[in-house]
Amino acid sequence: MEDWKNKPDSFWREQLSNDQYAVCRKGATEKPFTGKYYHHHEAGIYHCAGCNLPLFRSEEKYESGSGWPSYWAPVDPKNIETVSDTSHGMVRTEIRCARCQAHLGHVFEDGPAPTYQRFCVNSLSLNFSSSSRK
Repeated sequence: MEDWKNKPDSFWREQLSNDQYAVCRKGATEKPFTGKYYHHHEAGIYHCAGCNLPLFRSEEKYESGSGWPSYWAPVDPKNIETVSDTSHGMVRTEIRCARCQAHLGHVFEDGPAPTYQRFCVNSLSLNFSSSSRK
């Protein structure tokens, strides 16, 4: 089993684009309404851009109006870790990839039923694989 949590910084700089590195490894946030997956509606799975762990399904994606791709549930709750984030004068819950610790975004308690959660995710922290057969 590969040890994703202890990869050196040099690995991530080679693996990720500069923008992905800023978001995934340094906790930056892409500008709202600019991410490639914000208005993305293809059927499939959204994976971690760092380690390819499946994170979210298109079936749980919804239009939150927040400016970032939003999901009401992850593929598997074990694939997401949460951390308290008190930056920017707010108290929020940061979400990270459980395998490689990539910063994904934040989770809020204002989503739709059945979970009432909004996993608000940076497109730069995701890769997408289509479920269509070609």
